[in-house]
Amino acid sequence: MEELDPVALTAELVRCPSVTPEEGGALAVLARVLGDAGFECVRVDRGGVANLFARWGPKGAARSFGFNGHTDVVPVGDAGAWTVDPFGGLAEGGRVWGRGACDMKSALAAFAAAAVDFVRATPPDGAVILTITGDEEGPATDGTVALLDWMDAQGERMDVCLVGEPTCPDRLGDTIKIGRRGSLTAVVTATGRQGHAAYPHRALNPLPGLVALLDRLARAELDTGSEAFDPSTLALTTVDVGNPASNVIPARGRAVLNIRFNDRHSGASLERWLRDEAAAVASETGVAFDLEVSVSGEAFVTPPGPLSALVAAAVTAQTGVEPVLSTSGGTSDARFIRAHCPVVEFGLVGNSMHQVDEYAEIDQILALKAIYGRILRGYFADA
Repeated sequence: MEELDPVALTAELVRCPSVTPEEGGALAVLARVLGDAGFECVRVDRGGVANLFARWGPKGAARSFGFNGHTDVVPVGDAGAWTVDPFGGLAEGGRVWGRGACDMKSALAAFAAAAVDFVRATPPDGAVILTITGDEEGPATDGTVALLDWMDAQGERMDVCLVGEPTCPDRLGDTIKIGRRGSLTAVVTATGRQGHAAYPHRALNPLPGLVALLDRLARAELDTGSEAFDPSTLALTTVDVGNPASNVIPARGRAVLNIRFNDRHSGASLERWLRDEAAAVASETGVAFDLEVSVSGEAFVTPPGPLSALVAAAVTAQTGVEPVLSTSGGTSDARFIRAHCPVVEFGLVGNSMHQVDEYAEIDQILALKAIYGRILRGYFADA
């Protein structure tokens, strides 16, 4: 039987305008391709988000390999700045062009093609599972989380999982992600008392207090790193007052900050630190502070072991590159999967993701399919 072409499948998926949270037809394409190969496909939609669960092999198999990815993509932005149709799926010049080509429809196509060819050629003693969400680029509350909730209720299980996010900064094969930093966002509102700028003693200007707090936070050394992670970072992302009058002391000011933290912290411990710092400045200045804190994910690491070794061996065998095991970068849905089973991430070079004229190199798509095929064969060969 003819092998499944991951390049053509990538192009077909790119032609689906699946901007979060629209399904755009992408999950239907994958369900058709996988269903034709004998995968049991179930839509697991929740909260207006479309998700797909696909399994080849028996439910409750003694050994199962999982893959996770997303079909949703970020908005196009200025369509006039694109030199190609963002949803044209053009394959030209050694590349597939369009929104989502890099992040991460190419990886979906590569794994689906590898999995289909694998189960047709050498049916394994076990199960191959794909969990595909339409909500990774959005709030991520009804995507992979919904799939994992559904799997738990149905008694479905992945023993290990590979996430296909772009992981390589420079060359295909140079990086495997074995963990991710946590992410915390805090909205800080400082409230004083409005007044005339000519009579500052009759007002309570919240801005010096807000500036003092932000300076205090920005100067703090959160840590010096840990065994698996670089030092945690705090970035001030916006300061807003919205005061149109130069002769009025405003009643309040607002700022937003983001902390990317390692495993020396938790979201709760950092929130306590922020509130303690705000209380100290409030005591010194009389300015009241209100904090709205949200944690989109905790820091985690999958210690080097059989899964990372399997993926690394497949990468090196295919590319000749020895990958680095990394915990750098932003968040991904691996932060949810890590509570379900051991998880690592490996995908394409990500230098065009979210950009105008996003693309994926055709030779990398083909190599990625080959790597994923090696991983599947290696995993079930050990059974």
